[in-house]
Amino acid sequence: MTQVYFHCSNTKKVFVDYRGAVVNDLADARDQATLIVRSLTEVGNLEDWRDWVLHVSDDLGDDVRQLPLSGKGVAGRERRKPEGLERRLA
Repeated sequence: MTQVYFHCSNTKKVFVDYRGAVVNDLADARDQATLIVRSLTEVGNLEDWRDWVLHVSDDLGDDVRQLPLSGKGVAGRERRKPEGLERRLA
């Protein structure tokens, strides 16, 4: 189990997740990130999320995943995983 953080950013703003969440593995982190993206983009609000990105960072501050908050669905793209991440999540 490891602590991960879900930060959102665009070219003008950054929302920092100071609490984070404990996850069992990368699949659990991906699932939680997907739920966050859906909760932000599917709720009727005035924010245009098209240029926003959700950054999933591990407890060392390394990005382990990024998901664009585009209105066309949740299309995540994997980033190179930092060395040793699999061991920390195991």
